[in-house]
Amino acid sequence: MLKEILTKCGYRCDLCLAYKPNVEKKDERSVLSDGWHDIYGFRIEPADIICDGCVSCENPVLIDTECPVRPCVISRSIENCAECKDYICDKLEQRVVRGKALEEKLGRKLSESEYKSFVLPYESKPRLDALRSRKTDTDP
Repeated sequence: MLKEILTKCGYRCDLCLAYKPNVEKKDERSVLSDGWHDIYGFRIEPADIICDGCVSCENPVLIDTECPVRPCVISRSIENCAECKDYICDKLEQRVVRGKALEEKLGRKLSESEYKSFVLPYESKPRLDALRSRKTDTDP
């Protein structure tokens, strides 16, 4: 199991089936392509699904090259959105995944497998909220 790797917007690379080390360990890109299509309504061909993670290097291979959060966080010289004075902004709100909202939109409950594979890696707000809370708890 990989250690927790948190993106700029709070996604968890280590849980994502598109994350390069996960693909190299067990290639589930076809499953991911179908899951993203079923749950989010977009499809990326399996061969095009590979991601270094936005915190891995200066010029990573990313699936979402149009992400508004990464350049914003980098320009503010912060680690992730939890450290931002403008939390939660419109850029981050575009990226936030909410499992309950997805279930309402789909009109059904997500299976445990669907949640684990297609929602949990991207359900970032609780992670960012927890980081903000810890920071507040340790501030003088």
